[in-house]
Amino acid sequence: MKTITTFLLCLGLLLSMPLAQAQQITGKWKTVDDETGKIKSIVELYNHNGKIYGKVTKLLLPEDQGKLCIKCEGKDYNQPIEGLVIVKGLSKNSDNEYEGGTIFDPQKGKEYKCKMWIDKDSPNTLNVRGYVAFFYRTQKWYQVTD
Repeated sequence: MKTITTFLLCLGLLLSMPLAQAQQITGKWKTVDDETGKIKSIVELYNHNGKIYGKVTKLLLPEDQGKLCIKCEGKDYNQPIEGLVIVKGLSKNSDNEYEGGTIFDPQKGKEYKCKMWIDKDSPNTLNVRGYVAFFYRTQKWYQVTD
């Protein structure tokens, strides 16, 4: 009886390990401009009605402080970039990737389809891919560890 209990306990631990390793993308992330390499902002990713959204919580470059979204349309036009929701409607797929939503670049005024996933080699790194048709660019965002 003791052997069966030990076996079941070990089996339960082994089966739960992949669940513990599957890191969520919610939380705060430092965004890095893939053209300049500069850390530009903090984006907080959060769950809303089962989908992932993200808003700019802080602009880090002195020249970006107080900037308004002059390339936005609709209700976001001329609103502060800080507080702007730039990631909308991502859903988790079976490969632990998040897709099916969009990401908005307030500097360029463009919205792209978006896909995100935690880097397998660096669990504190989030790969963020924006794409149009077959063309894409991938940025690396880094988890804020307070």
